[in-house]
Amino acid sequence: MLNHIAFIMDGNGRWAKRQNKPRMYGHYAGAYKIEEVVRWCAEYGVKYTTFYAFSTENWKRPKGEVNFIFGLLQSKIGEFYERMNKEGVRLVFSGRLKELGEKIYNICMEYQEKTKNNDKIVVNMALNYGGRAEIVDAIKKIIDSKINDIDEEKFREFLYFPDIPDPDLIIRTSGEMRLSNFLTWQSAYSELYFTDVLWPDFSREDLDRAIEDFNKRQRRFGGIK
Repeated sequence: MLNHIAFIMDGNGRWAKRQNKPRMYGHYAGAYKIEEVVRWCAEYGVKYTTFYAFSTENWKRPKGEVNFIFGLLQSKIGEFYERMNKEGVRLVFSGRLKELGEKIYNICMEYQEKTKNNDKIVVNMALNYGGRAEIVDAIKKIIDSKINDIDEEKFREFLYFPDIPDPDLIIRTSGEMRLSNFLTWQSAYSELYFTDVLWPDFSREDLDRAIEDFNKRQRRFGGIK
């Protein structure tokens, strides 16, 4: 069953370059693509989506680009909430959010709280997120808790959102074929799908192809079928 799809939204800058536009224009277009993809996933009956919006490594990008991304978040998240809330979308945020500053952190917490009772589909926005950072943060919580008896199930309780199931399918756009520190713990048995399509051009047909490909695979989880 396809319950959770995660997206590595790559190619915004290259898309903008092809349009003879600045890179920021690509991020603007990519942000609006998220809404479309959420609706398509909901129509498929998918209950959870995760979007890799900003990684812990993205701070290496030009300062102007980073500032634009977070300015876009602040200015558009209210619009996103107004439209998505009516469609039963629950919005959550994963990552080292407090490092983004008090204003952005409070915005994230506000809309997370406002949508907490929505149950059509969960949209998990990974902001200032890194898979290794999440594991390190989990270990710090375990040390603080003074729990000594740890297994995989117990460890999971210390992740950012332990109630969100592991992704069944991870889709990466733009032709790159790596996970780039995304959901390092949770992706152990995820199916991976790579497409050359740049994120702003990602269409319903592209999602259909990814899901069709997923449905043809046999997931063994280390066993034999």
